[in-house]
Amino acid sequence: MKVTLINTADAGGGAPAACMRLLKALELKQVDVNMQVQEKKTDEPRVKNIGDDFLTRLKIRFNFLYERLPFIWFKAKEKSLRFAFSTANIGSDIANQPDIKSADILHLHWTNGGYLSIKNIKELIETGKPIVWTLHDMWAFTGGCHYAGECDHFINECGNCWMLRDAGDKDISFKGWMRKNDMLSAAKNITFITCSHWLADVAKNSSLLKEFRIEAIPNPIDIEIYSPKEVLTARAKWGINPQSKIILFGAANILDRRKGITYLVDALNDLKNNYQETEWVEIVIFGKNKSFDVSSLPFKVHALDIITSQNDLAELYSMADVFVSSAIEDNLPNTIMEALACGTPVVAFNTGGIPDMVEHKENGYLAEFKSATDFAAGIHYVLTTDKKGELAVSARDKVLNTFTNEIVAAQYIAVYQSILTV
Repeated sequence: MKVTLINTADAGGGAPAACMRLLKALELKQVDVNMQVQEKKTDEPRVKNIGDDFLTRLKIRFNFLYERLPFIWFKAKEKSLRFAFSTANIGSDIANQPDIKSADILHLHWTNGGYLSIKNIKELIETGKPIVWTLHDMWAFTGGCHYAGECDHFINECGNCWMLRDAGDKDISFKGWMRKNDMLSAAKNITFITCSHWLADVAKNSSLLKEFRIEAIPNPIDIEIYSPKEVLTARAKWGINPQSKIILFGAANILDRRKGITYLVDALNDLKNNYQETEWVEIVIFGKNKSFDVSSLPFKVHALDIITSQNDLAELYSMADVFVSSAIEDNLPNTIMEALACGTPVVAFNTGGIPDMVEHKENGYLAEFKSATDFAAGIHYVLTTDKKGELAVSARDKVLNTFTNEIVAAQYIAVYQSILTV
């Protein structure tokens, strides 16, 4: 059985990280697996890109700009939505790439950013090969948005999209929905995998996917890399006071609309103003930050920018007393799973796929959705509870029992075997 994973890149975000982790998990189970990407950023030998010559690199850049700039200039309703919608109207034909042609199963992941157009995905479907498509967001069954917010137009057909400045019955979201409807009409053997039960439920209610097989399988994680590290050693390395209570927050882009940093700011102010025992609290933040003023936070802040080393991330999670995720829309955030794997309790909103990982007052705290007050209460609970040791053990156990390479790879292999017999 030869499987080819397909993702826009092999590093640089949640979906690339999840896809690479799956590659490693399948490799450990002796699956013949490779990954086909638009842009290769690692030295992993099983990852192949569409080419590295000047003309190919030029085409990749053109495709990205051709898809993004018209939307940014003429369609996006506001600045925060510039990357919230993908038209997928341009891409690269990869049907004749060696690892595509030789594969028994094509396994799609996140293919936006100018990699695969809807037409290109249809070309892969028309090869007749069995296809597994792991959904890292809602894009596959919407007219173009990655997360729909409160909109439910995808239940019938898209149009009048709230993200567009020229929304209407026949806007680009409607046209995108129609193109995907045409694309999926050619699908004879395709299975959709969602990383969370929340996304599975949403997908099953969508007009585009409701007739297809949909399974929920989480992303895997390397429990050797992401494991509890020695706290004092880590704090000494990163220059953190060993006596402080550390709140850790991180994201690929901390100003991403979905990450809800405004709720975190409000919650931290609530914590400072309404709770005692906060004089030793400090904040550690990692991730891309173009304009957020960390000095606006009410506690001492250590801003670490982007962290690329997994070992460094594991140290940061391990030295923290609590990891916080103020996301208001998310599937199965890698950061939460990573924190739990390192034995660090998590405070997050009760939304999306987060309840698949965080169990209220067992390994963290699930705050009432968009309630900064309850979020602050959750942080205070984790920082002051006399059950800290139990929370840490439960956090690690949740990962060991649900998200290991062994467990997740076995679930995917069972799906592969089932569709090869169709």
